[in-house]
Amino acid sequence: MRIAVIGAGVVGSLIARELCKYDVEVLLIEKNLDVGWGVTKANSAILHAGYDDPIGSTRARFCSVGNAMFTELSRELDFEIKRIGSYVLAFKDEETAVLHKLLVQGEKNNVPDLTIHDRETILSREPMINPQVKMGLWAPTAGITEPWMVAIAAVENALENGLRLFLNEEVVDFEKREGRIINVITNKQVHRVDVVINAAGLFADEIAKLAGAEYVPLHPRKGQYILLDKKLGNTVRSIIFPTPTEKSKGILVLPTIDGGLLLGPTAEDLPSDRKSDLTTTNEGIQSVKNFALRLVPEIDFSLVVKTFAGLRPESPQKDFFIGKSEIVPNFVNAMAMRSPGLTAAPAIAKYIVEEVLQQQVGLNLTTKKDFKPTRKGIKKYAELSLEEWQKAVKENPSAGRMICFCNEVTEAEIVEAIRRGARTLDGVKFRTRAMFGRCQGGFCMSKILKILERELGRDASQIVLKSPNSWVVDGKVRE
Repeated sequence: MRIAVIGAGVVGSLIARELCKYDVEVLLIEKNLDVGWGVTKANSAILHAGYDDPIGSTRARFCSVGNAMFTELSRELDFEIKRIGSYVLAFKDEETAVLHKLLVQGEKNNVPDLTIHDRETILSREPMINPQVKMGLWAPTAGITEPWMVAIAAVENALENGLRLFLNEEVVDFEKREGRIINVITNKQVHRVDVVINAAGLFADEIAKLAGAEYVPLHPRKGQYILLDKKLGNTVRSIIFPTPTEKSKGILVLPTIDGGLLLGPTAEDLPSDRKSDLTTTNEGIQSVKNFALRLVPEIDFSLVVKTFAGLRPESPQKDFFIGKSEIVPNFVNAMAMRSPGLTAAPAIAKYIVEEVLQQQVGLNLTTKKDFKPTRKGIKKYAELSLEEWQKAVKENPSAGRMICFCNEVTEAEIVEAIRRGARTLDGVKFRTRAMFGRCQGGFCMSKILKILERELGRDASQIVLKSPNSWVVDGKVRE
């Protein structure tokens, strides 16, 4: 039995790992040069509690369940989560009514421990909040993580359990026999398959069209963000939401997992032909500033590290589209993964494998006896005690050579990232946090480039930032 998963974002990666628990051959096909580089790479990185999803929706079905699953998942795969909780704040009387509605909705969605706090309680916990706040909905199960790290960790663990990973391969067609897909055709080769799972993010509707299966039309909803220096990381301790609207959860203020401060996102609907538009605009960034200041009035914008944009898939029904195709019986959709797609991902992966494939498609999957559930992350030497670090340096001198001073990343960590699969500068960045700090690679990129050159045995001109044409150097200035 050979099952192909198309798309190595957080949803596709977790589905692939879940499949690796069974005696099947699993293929994961990704058009980018690395995993987690689509929708997964640029979002708010929030584990949502689940109060915002309409009762009875597919989103509501999977959000709070997925949220709870992240605790054990993070232990098994050794990625970081912080359950810092979230506030939805009301500043007007009409907004307080929305909070009570969200409280009831959350309780019906099985979100635990939701409470409404008054102004005094909120300001005692979050003293930088706008003092005009009237009340806030507190959700203690909400948290933050690094979505790309979830995908990387899941794929590393799946590879240890037999996954076959195909990067830089774009699906261009399918071959059918008697209505069933028998081959996935990429720009590089043909893969024989028995089942196809479509987790292609923003492009999942196009993959489903190629297969002749059901789909919902997807368009990108752009979110622009501002990332601020770690000096401001303690501005707020929890995730701060405004009262949501019909369109979005609003522009928010939250800590990042590595100690920075993130503001955003905007919610700009783009036509379906702009699925690669990651540009930022003066208007968009200014709106992030203005709305963030309504929540937290004293943010120091002289400490901006970077601005960026992410795209998330939106559809007319504003809900996930998951399940077996009735037209192509061996094709399964996991598409329209708008917020809270990250949070719901572990629950969706389990549902697709245990219910859709085994009950709806009718596969008889046998559990592996030797599945290894754990994966160890790259050791962060700067987090060790001085004695432990000194001992590590004696064993491996590269653990004492600091490459990224902003985030305290050593040469040993960068080499480990390369040995685990990083082939680009961004591949190193997302595995180690090097180039993620204040200088954004200004001081360490050239050093990392040389390490990649050495470890991969390639000339620096052959090493790219993140895509085949994103070269950094074109050759030597002089011999």
